[in-house]
Amino acid sequence: MLGGAVLILIGFLLMSGGSMKDPNVWDESVIYSPIRITLAPIVILAGIVLNIYAVFKR
Repeated sequence: MLGGAVLILIGFLLMSGGSMKDPNVWDESVIYSPIRITLAPIVILAGIVLNIYAVFKR
């Protein structure tokens, strides 16, 4: 279950990463990067699935 929690934490860190260099400029490549909208949710779901598997395996 610790592995699942680590995956969930990594997913949230990937989703929150990155910031605007200038707060007055809107940079869509930072906000809508593939890491934030694709990879991070997949990592979070993998962590949840791993935790569910660990509960049922126990």
